[in-house]
Amino acid sequence: MTGSGSGREGGRSLKQRVKTAAKRTVSQTRWLERQLNDPYVARAKREGKRSRAAYKIIEIDEKFGLFKPGFRVVDLGAAPGGWAQYAAEKVQSEHGRGKVVGIDLLDIAPLPGVDFAVMDFNDADAPERLTAMLGGPADVVMSDMAANTTGHKKTDHLRIVALAELAIDFARQVLAPGGAFVAKVFQGGTENQLLTDLKRDFATVRHVKPAASRADSSELYVLATGFRGRE
Repeated sequence: MTGSGSGREGGRSLKQRVKTAAKRTVSQTRWLERQLNDPYVARAKREGKRSRAAYKIIEIDEKFGLFKPGFRVVDLGAAPGGWAQYAAEKVQSEHGRGKVVGIDLLDIAPLPGVDFAVMDFNDADAPERLTAMLGGPADVVMSDMAANTTGHKKTDHLRIVALAELAIDFARQVLAPGGAFVAKVFQGGTENQLLTDLKRDFATVRHVKPAASRADSSELYVLATGFRGRE
């Protein structure tokens, strides 16, 4: 992240404020204001990234070395494509080395070196379809999936953990020995059970909170590396 300075110049704050429009709720106004003042949003536009979320996987990769040229990568909950975009650059899939496939409930604009599909990961045939798209064992399974929120903190936490558990089960099916898994979770107690579960199958398991994850968010990522392989 580049330096942002004090955010003040000539005694005046440079922070942009948004007036609440007639057709915009207070929460929508706050979201827009946060986007306008988010350095990662500005950086993503400047550097041609699909989303600010790209910097989460970039930081994780730079610290822990997730991707190498020729790797096969699966991106679950891929829209709008920021993670897949970065993975494709790292594995060089645009140049015929490696493979990146991504799925989401939403349409995703095409990206060089990435195969996208509109798919519900909860569908019974989703893992089989994804495996066919991949064309071989995966080296990395990554999930930024998030369930629709209800406003009830405990319920929302359980929903995101359930998605992470589905992603873990899929990772166990498709990962090659030595492979890695990374998925979004939220702080709420039960995320520690995921770590315990993952430690049976991976050499190293840890929680990671990238700088691009907003400080006021309970968002975390679970990172498991060194897959021991299926029995």
